[in-house]
Amino acid sequence: MVIRFLTSGESHGQCLNAIIEGIPYGYTLDFNFINNELSQRQQGYGRGGRMLIEKDKAKILSGVCQGITTASPISIEIANKDWQNWSVPMSVEKIDLNSLDEVSKAEAIKKIEEKKINRFRPAHADLAAYLKYGFDDIRYSLERSSARETATRVAVGAICQNILKEYNIDFSFEILSIGECKDKNEFEQYIKKHQELGVSLGGIIKLTIKNVPAGLGSFVHWDRRFDGKLAGALMSIPAVKSVEFGLGKDYANYSGDKVHDEIYYEDSYKHKTNNSGGIEGGITNGEDIVITCAMKPIPTMKRALDSVEMKTHKNSPAHFERADSCAVYACGVVIKNMAAIMVLDEFLEKFSKDCKQDIDEAYHSYLKRQDAQ
Repeated sequence: MVIRFLTSGESHGQCLNAIIEGIPYGYTLDFNFINNELSQRQQGYGRGGRMLIEKDKAKILSGVCQGITTASPISIEIANKDWQNWSVPMSVEKIDLNSLDEVSKAEAIKKIEEKKINRFRPAHADLAAYLKYGFDDIRYSLERSSARETATRVAVGAICQNILKEYNIDFSFEILSIGECKDKNEFEQYIKKHQELGVSLGGIIKLTIKNVPAGLGSFVHWDRRFDGKLAGALMSIPAVKSVEFGLGKDYANYSGDKVHDEIYYEDSYKHKTNNSGGIEGGITNGEDIVITCAMKPIPTMKRALDSVEMKTHKNSPAHFERADSCAVYACGVVIKNMAAIMVLDEFLEKFSKDCKQDIDEAYHSYLKRQDAQ
């Protein structure tokens, strides 16, 4: 991969971080655009109280000078404002309780104990992580498996979108349904109704990527097929449970003559339909890339599901912690930005990796060659 990135941080820790390697030299970053993407991730009806606290902004610490990318790794920090309420239970260093007076000691012990979790939440990482690592406190997995981590992915993806805009590549999404509701005018009321019931909702999100040049990806090895790379990236988003391209699973319902995209020529090669979703044989074909993702309902709910306690194995309602009742819109923002990371990675693989001037020359030369075919 050309673009590599790592993220770190916990949901209630001091901050979230990302380091991106592979961004070429010479691109002007729009910091307002990056922060607007972070703001968009916090929008949507059904969000919880955490969104009233956090006002996410990306603090870029390296890899950019005078607004221009330098080809060095870009490091990003997103502060957690809620950290001030968690500084004792989430302290990196062990708190020396014996150094505190009796009142402060009692308060610290109370704060630490109150934040420990011993009841698994169905459909979350809690039980699987406990069985894998042997944690004595479910919070260790909760903090990192939380969807809060996706804020860093949005920041990385926004930088990638920023660069791809230079080549008119555009990302947008729409929500097709929330739960069983498909009427967009009724979404808000539908979510409110389920909020009152104490249960969460998922939904279906359609992503469209326009103006991606034909020829990104390859058929020559399984791990170079672009639809496989995109699907893997989008499935890595915590709440996404399925990814479909174009007609998706509905391909299975028809004969080939009804679904395959017939080709014609009119100034350039085109397709009469786009059931393939813009990718054929693992390669972009010049049509819009169209991807549909299903987001599951958030596992943390006021109306808790049945579970058990970690050590006693006694039946108990699942743990509840402040959470959204619906975050489908936010998931759409994350999907858009994860896709942008993967598109830029393939774009740079195709057109050069070092500096904007070389990329521009290679890109326009490639389009000129295609126009002549």
